[in-house]
Amino acid sequence: MTNESWGRVRDELQKTVGKNNFANWIAPLEFNGLRNGVATFHAPTSFIGNWVSRNFGDQILHQMNEVGESVSRVEFSVPSSRTTRKAAAEPAINKADPVEIVPAAKDDSGLPGAPLDGRFTFDSFVVGKPNELAHAAAKRVAEGGAVSFNPLFLYGGVGLGKTHLMHAIAHELQTSRPELNVVYLSAEQFMYRFVQALREKRMMDFKELFRSVDILMVDDVQFIAGKDSTQEEFFHTFNALVDQNKQIIISADRAPGEIKHLEDRIKSRLQCGLVVDLHPTDYELRLGVLQQKVDQYRKTYPDLVLAENVLEFLAHRISTNVRVLEGALTRLFAFASLVGREITLELAQDCLADILRASDRKITIEEIQRKVSEHYNIRLSEMIGPKRLRTIARPRQIAMYLSKHLTSRSLPEIGRRFGGRDHTTVMHGVRKVEELKSIDNQIAEDLELLRRSLEA
Repeated sequence: MTNESWGRVRDELQKTVGKNNFANWIAPLEFNGLRNGVATFHAPTSFIGNWVSRNFGDQILHQMNEVGESVSRVEFSVPSSRTTRKAAAEPAINKADPVEIVPAAKDDSGLPGAPLDGRFTFDSFVVGKPNELAHAAAKRVAEGGAVSFNPLFLYGGVGLGKTHLMHAIAHELQTSRPELNVVYLSAEQFMYRFVQALREKRMMDFKELFRSVDILMVDDVQFIAGKDSTQEEFFHTFNALVDQNKQIIISADRAPGEIKHLEDRIKSRLQCGLVVDLHPTDYELRLGVLQQKVDQYRKTYPDLVLAENVLEFLAHRISTNVRVLEGALTRLFAFASLVGREITLELAQDCLADILRASDRKITIEEIQRKVSEHYNIRLSEMIGPKRLRTIARPRQIAMYLSKHLTSRSLPEIGRRFGGRDHTTVMHGVRKVEELKSIDNQIAEDLELLRRSLEA
């Protein structure tokens, strides 16, 4: 096989694996020769040799045979002059230790980590008041310029857009800054790779990968809580990248300080950058999401007729999360298409009866009182009793505020549930909390935490 043939193989590989994968993994390889059906390559490091053999070896083998060469096996080796003293202490790939290719599933993500969802881009992300700060911060990081806040920590409940923004950042960087080495993966995958490296005694390769990236993105970091060894390695990786001024982007289902069994030193590091909460969707945002999905569905179902009030109905009734909302609309369009009917309010109620019932869970005043009492460590009897001490009165006002906004009860009825108080007392408490939440960050955080807990 000649270098010219290898050049043709490289050209085909660039088309099939993508520019980013090609630059990271194929371009560093040097063709060493073909003998007795075995093609050998020099790799800069043992990690690259192992990665290419597992992830792209079958494609290299296929393309070599496509250009007319008779190749039955591909091997990778690290020339002894390139093997550092540290790497030599680990089981390295060298000429005496060839690695036979293992066919692997093709990874189209363009990133050496989790695959990316092509639907999750900035263009498809619906921006509203609950997520505008998170969206703006993600866009800034996706520019790939100088680090302005590190790490960027995105948190919020299920279906609020954390993973969407993570994928959008990665997609944007792939397009605008293909020269950057970006790693996106879940915390579970980070832990799996760490454990695998320990088992195979390849910790130097593991450290080399995660300390050589330009941007590290870790989704659902709460998964490593309580796993001491993984936390230890994550901590050192985090510090190494920050020291090099490399960008880190993290997501979780709650704020760093609220993740149980996460080491304090990791919580402290995660809080040193920009921590952004993706708030639960409001009506306007849910309606915007539905309208965007309808525009997409019309390409598939161009003849379906949608009554005007259906989207407003769904945006009001399904408030749990965007995934449930999108799933409901998908089912509705598919059902209407199959039975050949117009999508009316009546059809939506019949077709989505189970989803609508699940979304109708009622929060009670008693439940609010109990949650608030537990949060502020006061007795329930004090909550509804006559005491006016500030340590009791403030939680009582917060419970009144939540009762006003999370239940359909009238002010007089709320007052009766709080020890027979007048409705004007409830009004005063609600106004006071509204004033405080705009100037007191702790009150605002408490309200958000309690509301999420009650709506879970």
